Amino acid sequence: MSGRLTVVTYTGRRSGRTFSTPVGYRRVADGVTIAVALPERKLWWRNFTGEGWPISLELDGSERTGHAVARVEGKGRVTISVRLDHPPATNSR
Repeated sequence: MSGRLTVVTYTGRRSGRTFSTPVGYRRVADGVTIAVALPERKLWWRNFTGEGWPISLELDGSERTGHAVARVEGKGRVTISVRLDHPPATNSR
């Protein structure tokens, strides 16, 4: 991890409630990678298993949306890959 922190916001699959949680992240070409620390003690990342789930996070001072997919890797590691949606077009004159 690069030491960058952000807050991710998502809607729980079962509850329908909105949740926000701080995470460390790393930028990649078309998105963000989140390594879940101590995943066996946390439940939030499970919303993104299977086909994944919508997510939003603050990057570079603005809120970005995307689609997040969690992968369980060897030795209990969990990584969430976020494919960011295109940012809205700005109106420049």
